[in-house]
Amino acid sequence: MQDHTATRIDARPAPALRRYVGSYAGFDLRGFPAGVHCGPPGRVLTAVISLADPLQVAAGVDDGSPVTRFGSVAGGLMSRSVAIHHDGRQQGVQVSLTPLGARAVYGMPAAALAHQLVPLDDLLGALGVELIDRLRAATTWAARFAVLDELLLRAVGRGADGDRVPRVRPEVAEAWRRLVAARGRVQVEAVAAELGWSRRYLTERFRDEVGLPPKTFARVLRFEHAHELATVHAPLPWADVATVSGYADQAHLVRDWREFTGRSPTAWRRGEVLLGTG
Repeated sequence: MQDHTATRIDARPAPALRRYVGSYAGFDLRGFPAGVHCGPPGRVLTAVISLADPLQVAAGVDDGSPVTRFGSVAGGLMSRSVAIHHDGRQQGVQVSLTPLGARAVYGMPAAALAHQLVPLDDLLGALGVELIDRLRAATTWAARFAVLDELLLRAVGRGADGDRVPRVRPEVAEAWRRLVAARGRVQVEAVAAELGWSRRYLTERFRDEVGLPPKTFARVLRFEHAHELATVHAPLPWADVATVSGYADQAHLVRDWREFTGRSPTAWRRGEVLLGTG
């Protein structure tokens, strides 16, 4: 078996950023077999800055989507996995934004980025160029996380000073919070009723802000939970994964897994060479 090393360092952003940015992660993976990593859909908008070779990313897995090279890439919420083609080594920094933080950091609603992959500096302009250059110049993870804090605080402050973007409607923010807290295991009708809205009105407002309708977002959250259970070092049997994450049965899990990753659970696990790297 080929020797490999996997380093992952997680960090919380500065307190003033935590409404908008969920987490930072630095990663350094070396010596793995070349392959295609499925970047699964989830609750956050992900931005990745490579500290080595450009990332090679496609917007779908095994579906003919073109592979694009990115020095840094930002994506909106997805309803399918992205394919990350790699040669067995990846080194970079990942930033996870909440959908409701997209306005604060990028100056646009998360819906404007749904199902898309774009260069990070297209969204942040000169600030993005500075962020990428300084991350690559830093020599420790602590220094890189400090750069992220400084530059993202500047991005948020730039938006606040210019009052350039309308605020998220509080009902949409509360609907997002309730769906996330329940990991998608809540009826959209019940959430709408508690907010005093009709289901149709909630669906329209939520989709306009977040980029996915609440029912689809709830399915993504349930899949996200299942994916977490399936990627730990001692994963549960698939039937148990289905039960714990709220699927009616294993067949239902398999259908969602195929939809969100392009592969059956068994084929996904067999082909995912970066499993167990965190």
